[in-house]
Amino acid sequence: MSRASTSTAAGAGAGKPRVRRRGAADLGVCVRALAEVHARDGYPVNWPARPAGWLAQASSSLDAWVAELDGQVVGHIGLSRSGAGDAAAVLWSAREDVGIERTAVVSRLFVAPGARGHGIGGLLMAEAVHEAGNRGLHPVLDVVSCDTAAAALYERLGWELLAVVEQRWSPDRTVSVRCYAAPVTTRGSRGSRGPDCPPPRHSPAGPW
Repeated sequence: MSRASTSTAAGAGAGKPRVRRRGAADLGVCVRALAEVHARDGYPVNWPARPAGWLAQASSSLDAWVAELDGQVVGHIGLSRSGAGDAAAVLWSAREDVGIERTAVVSRLFVAPGARGHGIGGLLMAEAVHEAGNRGLHPVLDVVSCDTAAAALYERLGWELLAVVEQRWSPDRTVSVRCYAAPVTTRGSRGSRGPDCPPPRHSPAGPW
């Protein structure tokens, strides 16, 4: 059975989703779900040569989680420490007059198409925000400006638009990116619940 078929089955008459920490054994099924997202939504725009490594990179310094629905892994999110190339982190730390090391980047968020409609994206976002708060870090992310659905969702969840910046993703490609920071009231809280998040076009280190 194809992954698309199993995802569709998970969305029909499914039970309550749950979020847990990602394990090494989850990467294969996460890659299959990501392939579905790529085919339907175009995320990531440039399919990585090593998709499992691309996903693992998101938690290289902090953590990552998966969402399960009826025993199937159907969603993913990562949390990593910020670097000098993370525009949202730079903007927030400058405004708050704190070091960039006080922020954490939310990335690699996606929900398999057949499992949407269960609030899975919101559950994953809340988990990442909660963990960042536990570590004394403020979560940030960025999204390409043309992804208006994702931007609208983050704003409905209370995320603050810091600025719109231009990023050079390649010698001949410049992209407009909206930079967001989580509201201070959600720091360390799992109270943020929302609809499924469209894949955030987060680019911590160049093209998606």
